[in-house]
Amino acid sequence: MFKKDKSSLLFTIGAATLLIGLGFITYLIVISRGPGKDLPAGATVVPQDTMMAISISTQESEWKRLREFGTPESKASFEKFLAEVRDRLLATNGYGYQQDIQPWVGNTIMVAFLRNKLAIPVPPSSPNAPPRPPIQQSVAIILPIANPIRAKELLAKPRPLNQGKMVERNYKGVQVTETQGIPDRNFSVAVLGTNYLAITTDPTATDRIIDTYKGEPSLAKTPGYGDALEQVKSPGAFGQIYVNIPVAAAFAAVNSARAFSPENLEKLQQNQGFATTVTLDTDGIGFKSISWLKPDSKKKIAVENNAEKMANRLPNNTIMMVSGGNLQRLWQDYLLGADANPITPIDPQVLRTALKSTTGMDLDKDLINWMAGEFSLSLIPAPAPNPKDKFAAGFVFMVETNNRRAADKSLKQLDDIMKTKGFRVEEIQAGGQPAIKWTSRFGGITVTRGWMKDVAFLTVGAPVLDAIVPAPKSPLLSSELFQTTVRSQLKPHNGNFFIDTETAFNPKNLALPEFPPSQKIWIDAMRSIGVTASVIGDRTTRYDAFVNLKKSDRSTPSPSPSLPSPSLPSSASPRN
Repeated sequence: MFKKDKSSLLFTIGAATLLIGLGFITYLIVISRGPGKDLPAGATVVPQDTMMAISISTQESEWKRLREFGTPESKASFEKFLAEVRDRLLATNGYGYQQDIQPWVGNTIMVAFLRNKLAIPVPPSSPNAPPRPPIQQSVAIILPIANPIRAKELLAKPRPLNQGKMVERNYKGVQVTETQGIPDRNFSVAVLGTNYLAITTDPTATDRIIDTYKGEPSLAKTPGYGDALEQVKSPGAFGQIYVNIPVAAAFAAVNSARAFSPENLEKLQQNQGFATTVTLDTDGIGFKSISWLKPDSKKKIAVENNAEKMANRLPNNTIMMVSGGNLQRLWQDYLLGADANPITPIDPQVLRTALKSTTGMDLDKDLINWMAGEFSLSLIPAPAPNPKDKFAAGFVFMVETNNRRAADKSLKQLDDIMKTKGFRVEEIQAGGQPAIKWTSRFGGITVTRGWMKDVAFLTVGAPVLDAIVPAPKSPLLSSELFQTTVRSQLKPHNGNFFIDTETAFNPKNLALPEFPPSQKIWIDAMRSIGVTASVIGDRTTRYDAFVNLKKSDRSTPSPSPSLPSPSLPSSASPRN
């Protein structure tokens, strides 16, 4: 995968959610284990079992800052996305954002994703169980009304539709207006007093919004929600994201082919939520996040923050690093949650079986058993261009042991196994200390292992041993890119994730698999990504993330509306 011879980012809130969601999923594999607050507008009218709620700023200055990021290609793609949203929600129905919405809307809006059924569904308990029909979701947009008079003027004069018709109904004293006869574009609109305008993609969702407005449990009353957002609030935030973990995971489980038992569903109920505040910085987008368990959960998190040294053991040109404070505890936590997580990418039993079948060793007893210390997995570039080198980078694994005698015994056993597999096993010197080198029969793979006091290391691929032994004079922690990206103030912390995306995804450096064009356009707009985690309580974990982005002077205006509208000239573009 690393052979040399193989030859901005204007984040939508949805794209940002996907990026950081995927980043945290990868990171957590390696590292994880009310009312009266300053809550987002709309939190009091969105149902408590909402799967996800996203608050977005409507401030022109914030969107202008966002438009500074990215490559010309990513900017054009983002503007195209905005145009599609504008056409679908506004131009199709004869409205324009600047003249019809901007004069009365508040500083933030909320987009909520709701399940169409109230009860959390139980997925099939076995692969042979009959498949259940997919559970659908609805989207609700809550627009706070800052100028009731201007809003009333707009609603008093509905625009004629290009197709379909408008119908009206009354639900619990609230007037509801709905479109009918427009394929895939029917909407339901309700005004909640003088405070909010609710737009949904389903009449049932509108009814649920009204029920909440009338007193049913709201998002604002979710246990821990207000306190969690208080801990991650940032002045001038561009947006906030909240994920109801039990509801979202159950929804994902029902809509996947993977078997999911009621016992696993019960494990998910121990979690409450994940929330993040999004801010725009000079160099990119920051995410200040928190996850928490339910107040009455049986599950508790070990308050342990010991990941402080690994960034000093790696060179400043490290391409990627994942570090943590206790590998043994991480593995145990991962085992507990793997079966209950419908999006777990790696089955731990597969790893156990693979190691057992290839080496005869027990992953838990022979390896994890002595790895109860700080660890890191990193990717380091080859020291210099060399036509003879088959790899452009090397993987480096380091772990601090809690039992040196058990570690030496297992590693010696592994040396003997490698000999039986046809590897040449020999002793070498690394920084004046003895080390062991394994070389495959035809020299295609080279593995080096050794010790730096109580820290075991293992390298695979390019010859990067000299980059870590002895400890580098210019460590990763001193790198300007690392400091710019991993900028969290969480100290002490329980681990970091860092990747130099410009280097990692440049085919001239590493021949990684190609991303589809629709994804590559966003990857190309990034410089680096950094994440820091810290356990701040037995039910709470904090995360800080930052996406370092490129900037381009070229700006692409929003495309003209694809559908003609008497109220939206072709030159107009929505503020958001």
